[in-house]
Amino acid sequence: MDLEKHPAAPAPAPAPAPAASELRASDADRDRISQILADALAEGRLTSEEHSERLDSLYALKTVGELEVLVRDLPAPGTGHTSAAPAYAAGSAAAGYTETVVAVCSSSARKGRWRPGALIRAVSVMGDISVDLTEAVFEQQVTEINVTCVLGNVEVLVPENVTLRGYGSGVLGNFEVRGQGRGATDPQAPVVIIRGFALLGNIEARPRPGARLVDLAERMRKRPGG
Repeated sequence: MDLEKHPAAPAPAPAPAPAASELRASDADRDRISQILADALAEGRLTSEEHSERLDSLYALKTVGELEVLVRDLPAPGTGHTSAAPAYAAGSAAAGYTETVVAVCSSSARKGRWRPGALIRAVSVMGDISVDLTEAVFEQQVTEINVTCVLGNVEVLVPENVTLRGYGSGVLGNFEVRGQGRGATDPQAPVVIIRGFALLGNIEARPRPGARLVDLAERMRKRPGG
């Protein structure tokens, strides 16, 4: 029997923590990159086609480092490298807020002359939601609508000269965005992005024929003192 004391084996060194760029991207990370891309589009740093390509990549990439590649040639918010603000944002108090539309076993609608925020969250549970942007006053160039629909129906209507893009899916349901790219020929046209998920429900976004967005830039120039 060996009674001699032996020193305990050293504990294994902990695994090094992953670098920040290797971490999986969160929703907040994607929202931050999406806002930088939106600002770049509004300032003319990106064309509509470039913005669309980068936005498509944004929701396919997995890590923070991969997301940062999308904006490495763009200024970060608050750095002072900004161009003159577009007419959409002039005097805007609504552009930065988030609006929520909820319908649970009921119906809810936003229509007529109204000012949508940069982000709209629509939640339908056995309810009907209508978001009509055909007479809306856009105070930012990019408006994003996040939709969750369970056993319900959500309809989004936009002017026919607005750029419409969709990223979503349905499980035993329907997610459909029609008329994508119709307004892409105008680089100053507002961009409406629909992101959604339908479970046993229906999400539909489409342009309304004959409804056209008023040229806000021209209206701003015609204002007294504009």
